[in-house]
Amino acid sequence: MTLQTPLKPKDYASDQEVRWCPGCGNYSVIKAVQKVLADAGSDPAETVFVSGIGCSSRFPYYMETYGFHTIHGRAAAVATGVKLANPKLDVWVVSGDGDSLAIGGNHLLHVLRRNVDMTYLLLNNEIYGLTKGQASPTSKVGLKTPTSPRGTLDEPVHPLRFAIGAGARFVARGVDTTQGMLLETIKRAHAYHGAAFVEVLQNCLVFNDGSFDDVAEKSVIADRQLQLVHGQPMIFGRERNRGIRFNTGTLALDMVTIGENGVTEADILVHDENNRAIATMLADLDTTVFPLPVGVLYAHPEASFADKLEPVEHDAPTLLQRLDKALRSGNTWHVA
Repeated sequence: MTLQTPLKPKDYASDQEVRWCPGCGNYSVIKAVQKVLADAGSDPAETVFVSGIGCSSRFPYYMETYGFHTIHGRAAAVATGVKLANPKLDVWVVSGDGDSLAIGGNHLLHVLRRNVDMTYLLLNNEIYGLTKGQASPTSKVGLKTPTSPRGTLDEPVHPLRFAIGAGARFVARGVDTTQGMLLETIKRAHAYHGAAFVEVLQNCLVFNDGSFDDVAEKSVIADRQLQLVHGQPMIFGRERNRGIRFNTGTLALDMVTIGENGVTEADILVHDENNRAIATMLADLDTTVFPLPVGVLYAHPEASFADKLEPVEHDAPTLLQRLDKALRSGNTWHVA
């Protein structure tokens, strides 16, 4: 429901004291979310934030809306129940990389494949921050933590690859230091009808400080981020002279410089957010070599889970009548 009298972003903030560490990337995310709700004219009485366990999961306390602070890893399951119980509600999930991809990985998988109508923000700091810095499923190989004193051995989970592989129809990425792009990406996700998945890279300055400096520092953003815009060529760089090209020989993406070796802007790949193959290649880019793709990688319109469920619910009374008739036919006994 859209309000007749628009609210301001501050009207979506609760009276609770915000208890994140000063400088935490979560502040950037919550400001963006409050701005998105205000711009959309969202009714706080019909908006629900669901979270699990972790630093990011304090989110519902700080929003002047309804909210559930659930148990570890179960935010997606509870949010599914909320949405199906009352499809009119605007449902959000705010969760961390540990909460979403460790104990909660199974629930996230099914929310995405079913296309349950909600906005899912995965705040990724590549660490368990709330419980004092253990390695998470997204921690880089070699990271030394209390649970990996000699360095992590596991290959990390890549959230965007996971989402696309799970069948998500809307997949995007934002970075806490790129506020304008983050705001636009969350706005797009909120407007999507279905499961809209957004990974947000955000710094944990206490337990994993600087993990994203190579792509998130303001001095390197122009050269290290590929900001995706549907229908526009994938050009980046401080001089706006670098781009991504599809190599028909290797069937992979190349990084090229416009003006060198005969490369022109016409050779640069135009972003098509409806193309799942392109989204998959972007999600697979080695960002130690390539720039980090940010924005909407994939957005494919499709009926949500609630839309598909509606005809089934409509037929339910008839099916129950047929079942009752079948149970009461033939040889039946009444036991007092």
